[in-house]
Amino acid sequence: MAEMENVSYVPLKQPIVFTVEGFIITRQQGYPLFVACLIVYAVMLLGNITVITVIAVDAKLHKPMYMMMCNLAVCDLLGGTTVMAQLMPHFLTGNNTIGYTAAIFQAFCVHTYSLAVATILTAMAYDRYVAICQPLHYHSIMTTRRLVSLCCLAWFIVFLLIGILLILNVQMPLCGTLVKHVYCSDQSILRLACIPTPINNIYGLCVVWSLSTSCFLVIAFSYVKIIQTCVINQEKDSRSKAIQTCASHLTIYILFEISVLIISVTYSLKDISPNTRKFCAILFIIVPPTVNPIIYGIAMKDIRTYIVKFFKSTVSPK
Repeated sequence: MAEMENVSYVPLKQPIVFTVEGFIITRQQGYPLFVACLIVYAVMLLGNITVITVIAVDAKLHKPMYMMMCNLAVCDLLGGTTVMAQLMPHFLTGNNTIGYTAAIFQAFCVHTYSLAVATILTAMAYDRYVAICQPLHYHSIMTTRRLVSLCCLAWFIVFLLIGILLILNVQMPLCGTLVKHVYCSDQSILRLACIPTPINNIYGLCVVWSLSTSCFLVIAFSYVKIIQTCVINQEKDSRSKAIQTCASHLTIYILFEISVLIISVTYSLKDISPNTRKFCAILFIIVPPTVNPIIYGIAMKDIRTYIVKFFKSTVSPK
C-alpha cells in the first residue's frame, strides 16, 4: 500500500513539447497584432543597434558610462528578442508550441534580462556617483580594469543566480504541457510540476527580492550623495552636469521599475481579463528596450550629436 501511495503521478518523458497559451485571440485579430509587434521590434532593433554602433565607432565615447550603455543595449536586445520571437509567430500563424530545451533557454533569457537590467543600472549609478562626487579621482578610480570588472560582475551575478534557479527547475518531474503565460518562465514551467516545489519557489523569491533591494539601495545611496554634492553644496556647475548625465539613467530606472510594478498590480486585481493581465506582464520586457535608445538620444548630447552628424553626412550630396 505504501508503494502505491508513493507513485501518485506519471511524469512526462522527453522529448517534451510545451504549448504556450499566449493571448486568447482569433486568427483575424492576430494579423494586425503581428504587424504591431513587427514595427515595435524594428524600432527596438534600430534604436539599440544604433546606440551600440555609435559608441563603438566614435572613440570619444569610449568612456565608462557609454560602455555600460552598450551593455544595457545588449541586455535590452536579449530580452526583447526573446519575447518577440515568441509573440510574432503566435500572432501570424497561431503556432504556440515550443520544445523543452527551447523553453528552458527562453526562461533563462527572460530572467537574465530582468535581473541584468538592475545590475547594469546599479553599475551605472556607481559610475555617476564617482564622476560627480569625486571628479578629481574619477579617472584613477574608473580605470579600464575597474570598468571591465564592474560589467563582468553585473553579468556574472545574474548568470550564476539564474543558472542555479534553472538547474533546480530541470530536476522537477512534469505532468503537464500547457504553459499559461505569453512566454516560458521559471514559474510558468514549475506550475506543471508533478510535486510541490517549495525550495524552487523560496529560492526564486529570495533571488528577486535580495538582488532588487540591493540594487535599489546602491542606486538610492548614489543619488543621495549626488544631491548632497549638487544641491547642499550649491555647486551650479556640478548641478547642471548632474542633471545632464543622470537624467537618462534615472529615467530608464524609473521606467523599468514602473513596468515591473504594473505586473504586481495587475496580478493582485481579480477583475482584469486574462489578455490584459498578460499584456501588462510583457510591458517590462518590451517598453524599456524600445524606449531606452530614444532616451539616450534625447538626453545624451554626445550620442545625439554623432547621430545627427551621421545622418547629415548620409543625406547631403557628395
